[in-house]
Amino acid sequence: MVKVREDYPMTADGAVDLELWLQRIAARVELQNPDVLRQACLFAKEADEVYDREHLWSTRISSFLTGLAMADILADLKLDQESLVAAVLYRAVREEKTTLEIIARVFGRDTAQLIDGVLKMATISQLINPNSHNQKFSQSQQQLDNVRKMLVSMIDDVRIALIKLAERTFAIRELKDANPERQRRVAREIFDIYAPLAHRLGIGHIKWELEDLSFRYLEPEAYKHIARLLDEKRLQRDEYIHNVTKTLRDTLAHADIQAEVSGRAKHIYSIWRKMQRKKLSFHELYDIRAVRVLVPSVKDCYAALGIVHSLWKHIPKEFDDYIATPKENGYRSLHTAVIGPEGKALEVQIRTNNMHEEAELGVCAHWVYKEGTKGNKDAGYESKIAWLRQVLEWQDDMGETQVDEFADQLSQAIRYERVYVFTKDGHVIDLQAGATPLDFAYSIHTQIGHGCRGAKVNGRIVPLTYKLQTSDQVEILTQKGATPSRDWLLPSLGYLGTSRAQAKVKQWFKQQDRENNITAGREILEKELSRLALNMKMVNLQDYAARFNVKHSDDILAGIGAGDIRPAHIVNAIAEKLTQPQVEVQPQEVIRPSRVKPNKSGVVVEGIDNILIHLANCCHPVYGEPIMGFITHNRGVSVHSRSCAELLRLQSEESERVIEVQWQQGATSSVQSVNIMVKAWDRTGLLRDITAVLANEHVNVTGVNTQSNKQDGTAQMQITVEVSGVEQLAKVLQKIEQQPNVILARRMGL
Repeated sequence: MVKVREDYPMTADGAVDLELWLQRIAARVELQNPDVLRQACLFAKEADEVYDREHLWSTRISSFLTGLAMADILADLKLDQESLVAAVLYRAVREEKTTLEIIARVFGRDTAQLIDGVLKMATISQLINPNSHNQKFSQSQQQLDNVRKMLVSMIDDVRIALIKLAERTFAIRELKDANPERQRRVAREIFDIYAPLAHRLGIGHIKWELEDLSFRYLEPEAYKHIARLLDEKRLQRDEYIHNVTKTLRDTLAHADIQAEVSGRAKHIYSIWRKMQRKKLSFHELYDIRAVRVLVPSVKDCYAALGIVHSLWKHIPKEFDDYIATPKENGYRSLHTAVIGPEGKALEVQIRTNNMHEEAELGVCAHWVYKEGTKGNKDAGYESKIAWLRQVLEWQDDMGETQVDEFADQLSQAIRYERVYVFTKDGHVIDLQAGATPLDFAYSIHTQIGHGCRGAKVNGRIVPLTYKLQTSDQVEILTQKGATPSRDWLLPSLGYLGTSRAQAKVKQWFKQQDRENNITAGREILEKELSRLALNMKMVNLQDYAARFNVKHSDDILAGIGAGDIRPAHIVNAIAEKLTQPQVEVQPQEVIRPSRVKPNKSGVVVEGIDNILIHLANCCHPVYGEPIMGFITHNRGVSVHSRSCAELLRLQSEESERVIEVQWQQGATSSVQSVNIMVKAWDRTGLLRDITAVLANEHVNVTGVNTQSNKQDGTAQMQITVEVSGVEQLAKVLQKIEQQPNVILARRMGL
């Protein structure tokens, strides 16, 4: 549920009672010198007052009060005095009511560096919210430089990230009276970046609050609906939980287990997410009623679990042991669900007091600051922020990568789950979920990635597209002198699952000679077009230069060769342009102006109504490719591919019957028949492997004709398949060509 901020302690005249506030902070955090924090508060208050006098108005939210609220949040996280001082002063610096130079002179360079690091984290907001009106970070290189500095500072001192989390937590708490556009923008930024960051750092109560408040503004109707359902039976639920906790507390005490048993608050976003994920109604959820048990030791956790299961019947498949197998952010606990009193489902969480502190404070529970030092790190802390170092390495690998791509990869680093695999020697490697052996190779060393030609997982050979799982042991097989393949950059083939490895492969191709990239790009494009029976001579690449943000056609080819431009993108652009009418067709006598009429074939004929339309059997046009229509004598309009040889013949003989047609929007829901030809070196199981590819891609096969040539040892297959469009056809042909012994796979000539 949403957490409501405590009111500031006030004096009789309505001012903030600073001494009482300091006492409240000192009760939660050990202050080395309370006078320094008091001085920071007075400094921030004076900065507010001076600014208001000079500008003859008062800001809507006081920098001073914002600083107190941020410090309150950080005190809950048990941060040190220096962090609280930086939080109190941060907003005054951000709003230019004072400067970092003055802060460094009055409060020390370390405090100024903390504030400077938090200011640089504002770069994330610019990357995630490109429509922001703030032009302070408008230059791409400046954005990249600031992101790099931000990451360096976060790695050196995690307090910067925690101060920023406190600032964003206060910001979203104060959104209630903001306009809807600002509410959505701030909520989207916090939901996409800062809630996942709090999760990654293991700070449970901050994560839950940020998720709930963001959800409130992003999905207001769903939020209100669930909140209303929770409120409707709150009294009954509270009474039920009171009775359950008393029963469980008495039973644990009888077994000599010291335990703290309490009801556990449910968070609205987590309820909604579970309803969506499991397709359940609110009343079908088993964990709306939940209790938490805190015990002294791990042994007591399992003893308490046994008592819970002896009291109430356990619900099958609803038990998770995060003590034996902690979550990737270090979270540990036992989760179980039982049929409690009155036959109602009940969730029970069991953990030690230390585990609970870690779950609530995350990395803060492992970070003890000492006066004059940066603090003591432990293995848990290092593992929680190791991913930040990896993000920093990516920036060097990507070179001149565009800001939006870097922002996307930064977001991936925060949000994606991880897998942990072993090297041959038993070292653990942390990878993004979905990583392949090739990603693993590049994470070990760039040259190992470049030279990778095979892999063993758990002692057996696997494809380079194999998706690694936690606890896999991986061995990379390399070949001397081997170089990366451009196929590795094709997403449809699935060789690479991490942005870091993709960046290294792209960088390798960029370093090659430009002319080689142009030649390779031309070959790739010709291959892609010929595979779909399209002719390179029909294309003027200069027409597409602006679309791909380059100046010349050779830049497109170089981009394809270097891996910066995906062949599928340019092929789709070519098909889209060729599909558009090139010349205005004069109406013939047989044509009667009418409305656009859709047809079951998925084709729209301009100006013709109530006429039969069919796809020509000679070329089997596929959704997305350029098409033309031909008015037949007794079968309506026959639709051909623009490059169809039969259409060209008809056009030369009876051009007046050729008309413009186009694919109906949304026609991809239907399938179309197309003939493909596969040529390969003959071997046992060839047809089985090819049909397996088609089955995996959910492509229906309606006909197969195979011929073997004993003299040269080749086999040629003609396969009739049903596809939804050019994109699916291209993907299928690519995957068939990856099969052993396959020489080529093409759409049959038109």
